[in-house]
Amino acid sequence: MRGSFSTITKMLSAGAVTAGLMMSFPARAADDTIKVGILHSLSGTMAISETTLKDAMLMLIDEQNAKGGLLGKKLEGVVVDPASNWPLFAEKARELISKDKVAAVFGCWTSVSRKSVLPVFSELDNILFYPVQYEGEESERNVFYTGAAPNQQAIPAVDYLMSEDGGSVKRWVLEGTDYVYPRTTNKILEAYLKAKGVAAEDIMVNYTPFGFSDWQTEVSAIKKFGSAGKKTAVVSTVNGDANVPFYKELGNQGIKAEDIPVMAFSVGEEELAGLDTAPLVGHLAAWNYFQSIDTPANAKFIADWHKFIKNDKRTTNDPMEAHYVGFNMWVKAVEKAGTTDPDKVIDAVIGVSVPNLTGGYSTMMPNHHITKPVLIGEIQADGQFETVSQTPGLVMGDEWSDYLADSKDLISDWRAPLSCGNFNVATGKCGGKGTN
Repeated sequence: MRGSFSTITKMLSAGAVTAGLMMSFPARAADDTIKVGILHSLSGTMAISETTLKDAMLMLIDEQNAKGGLLGKKLEGVVVDPASNWPLFAEKARELISKDKVAAVFGCWTSVSRKSVLPVFSELDNILFYPVQYEGEESERNVFYTGAAPNQQAIPAVDYLMSEDGGSVKRWVLEGTDYVYPRTTNKILEAYLKAKGVAAEDIMVNYTPFGFSDWQTEVSAIKKFGSAGKKTAVVSTVNGDANVPFYKELGNQGIKAEDIPVMAFSVGEEELAGLDTAPLVGHLAAWNYFQSIDTPANAKFIADWHKFIKNDKRTTNDPMEAHYVGFNMWVKAVEKAGTTDPDKVIDAVIGVSVPNLTGGYSTMMPNHHITKPVLIGEIQADGQFETVSQTPGLVMGDEWSDYLADSKDLISDWRAPLSCGNFNVATGKCGGKGTN
């Protein structure tokens, strides 16, 4: 049963007058501060991706403080390092909520890290804003998903590759890191491809561990699979620093985008910054934002980022934009509720709309997912992406896949009176939790 989170007021001893006077200033300073948790790996295999998100959050907090803070109080970012250690994410989340008394947490990248913290946020009744694309099959009351669900990234990416513009792909390599996000996403994609008439023998699935570096055998297998006379593509859910040797080995074995294009879901500008992009030109990625997007809002965001980080070469990327959207939604919801109390903010966030960086407004829906555009980008020699396909409007995140038997009848709506993350429309019953 979900516990309640209460703010513990620090009491001064009536007898310790001197001590009380000495403690009054820091106590008053604490009362004037709203703490925001930042839960991202700064070391280990995921640091290549997550360190930038920590920096982005600190920038957003600084900018909000320059606007006068929130509810008349200054925001303070509390940074912890779960070090790409999935159980440590749960420990650090508990520390942020119970010890540091944060009002909300922005963090996690991998789904296994998010899964590890779910019980903590439920038990202690705090809020997590999760900024990275994921596998769906989840809608938790205490989590707001500002990254893409599969129908906002994976499915449109496959549709593009199937199209004439995308090369009319007939054969598919689903290459991923061995954990929940790639496995569940590929389960959905396999079902989707088969529903589109793709034969089982035209789908190859392979997984490697986090931090995997010896790609010669795997890339050779991809090359062989793609030599059967049918147009072949790789759909990559390889995560973290394993992408660096993966792409290097593609180049070593002469796999060019025109022969076997790679469509990545976890490679953005930050990851490309560590690679020689010359052999990668033409390979693809599906995201909801690229640094190359030409809008006034994005130009300002990039300029602000470079000023904050004091490095004009540091890139922006999709999960940064997701934090930008999520943080602004949280601020607006707190102002709407007039409090940082998680229960009131959770109700207030639904329906909140804020500008995204692609030129529109993203809205938090009752399933705790946001509306997003879907972009397909082609890697350029400078490490940026040229958008080759974009949805005409925003796509609403679908938390439960229509292509899996166990979830096709499920919906999520956290508004009263339903207040359910997995309501079965066929049986008329709520599963009692937001996971299946």
